[in-house]
Amino acid sequence: MSVLVDLIVMLGMLVVVPLGLRLTGAPDLDRVRRLWPLFAVPGAAALWLPRGTPDIALATCYPLGAVFLALHALPRLRRALAAPTTSAAAPAEIALLTALVAPSIAALALVAERSGHTLFGFGLGILALTVPHFHFAGFAAALVSGLVCRVADSAAGRFAALSVPSGTLLVLIGYFIGDWAELAGSVVLTTGMWTVALLTWGSIRDGQHDRITRLLLATSSAVLAVTMALALSWALGEASGLPHPTLTWMAATHGLGNALGFALCSLLAWQRLHHRTGPEGRTA
Repeated sequence: MSVLVDLIVMLGMLVVVPLGLRLTGAPDLDRVRRLWPLFAVPGAAALWLPRGTPDIALATCYPLGAVFLALHALPRLRRALAAPTTSAAAPAEIALLTALVAPSIAALALVAERSGHTLFGFGLGILALTVPHFHFAGFAAALVSGLVCRVADSAAGRFAALSVPSGTLLVLIGYFIGDWAELAGSVVLTTGMWTVALLTWGSIRDGQHDRITRLLLATSSAVLAVTMALALSWALGEASGLPHPTLTWMAATHGLGNALGFALCSLLAWQRLHHRTGPEGRTA
């Protein structure tokens, strides 16, 4: 499982985050995106080295970039609180702020795992899985839900954008207080991501997208429906003791599906829409 998880993490570090930053429509993030490989490449290399001083030194580069990214959330938050916003802009901005902060949590888990130390009582196995979780369920899911909210501008779109920050926070809290809180977070997150899938599927049917974009969006919607059902079944099994998939099986299905089928396909589709219609996906 470790090799598969490391490959998924590399995809998140080297492809998903910089590709996602292109889609924010925020010029202040351009510098972070250009410098990102300086932090992400050493962090990714650390995944493949035996634990030791060189490995820790490389892994420590990644939190520097992640904190650099998270610091951009503070002025955005101040501007959002000071300026009047539309009904869709506020949830979309909250989702984007969540995306900016999520890699920092992944980076903290990465350094702890590569150092061979537990963190807040969590073992190395859980820390290793936390790294991809906050790249995909954190960064990618929050970013995509925010983009969908901007375009949909509906109650469903606003719910989708807010469900990712709230669901992710509940899952994080569940790590500390128990499986039932984690299950509650999974329910919120799953419902929100199913809403993203439905809104995305609805946008395909309007016939305004080209064939490749429709295929990418359709793949992301279909995969998301399945992978989130798996996440919900796992969380329910952990909380209730009912039979549920193993972590190895979840990494090979939920993890890989979310990484390739949802995150990568979604971001590639939005990149195509970004080039054709502008940052918010509307025809320029």
